[in-house]
Amino acid sequence: MKLTVDQLTAGYGKAQVLFGLTLEVAEGELVALLGANGAGKTTALRVLSGLIKPWGGQVALDGQSLLGLSAARRARLGLGHVPEGRQLFPLMSVEENLLLGAAFLAWESRAEGLERVYRLFPRLAERRRQLAGTLSGGEQQMLAIGRALMGRPRILMVDEPSLGLSPRLAEEVLATLAQVRAEGVGVLLVEQNVALSLEVADRGYVVEHGRVVLQGQAKELIQNQAVQKAYLAL
Repeated sequence: MKLTVDQLTAGYGKAQVLFGLTLEVAEGELVALLGANGAGKTTALRVLSGLIKPWGGQVALDGQSLLGLSAARRARLGLGHVPEGRQLFPLMSVEENLLLGAAFLAWESRAEGLERVYRLFPRLAERRRQLAGTLSGGEQQMLAIGRALMGRPRILMVDEPSLGLSPRLAEEVLATLAQVRAEGVGVLLVEQNVALSLEVADRGYVVEHGRVVLQGQAKELIQNQAVQKAYLAL
């Protein structure tokens, strides 16, 4: 399965944010979407997941156009989204939050999903009866990713997973996303920690003012002088 984005334009009201954004993510690869705050990265994920209606362009999943489809329908087709800020239900338990991510699946699939998430995040298994709002920031991020994985996505979009986390926890979360990639899921990663994201990514796109200005293999981007100067302080 492949997520294909072609000449995507979008914005809020009369303010245009995306100007012909073009990218693709295939199953089994981790792609970093890089850029400064305000570059349009979060807007792009919201458009792709169906939360914002695009102004123009094409979005397709395995050749099937997603335009006009609801966010719920896109999730059923295999597109997962971990939003910035986690957006958990704090007064529900860890397991209740996880099960919400698989509400459209049969009970057998939900049980398989729980087993998979608890294998990826053993701490969530230990805290399955604990209220989500009482978890640490790192555990809440694990829960947000786990909830999205419960829907069995083939392409998973993750927005700022290391936000507010210690360097150690940030590395742990991104290492888990690399493991998800190794299981065959495509990952589109929006992450302010450019150095860390390029360490785990296969490819990357650099976005400025809603446009892709640079793309390539992660190992090439991390050596690129413009990337080093703008994002790596080198």
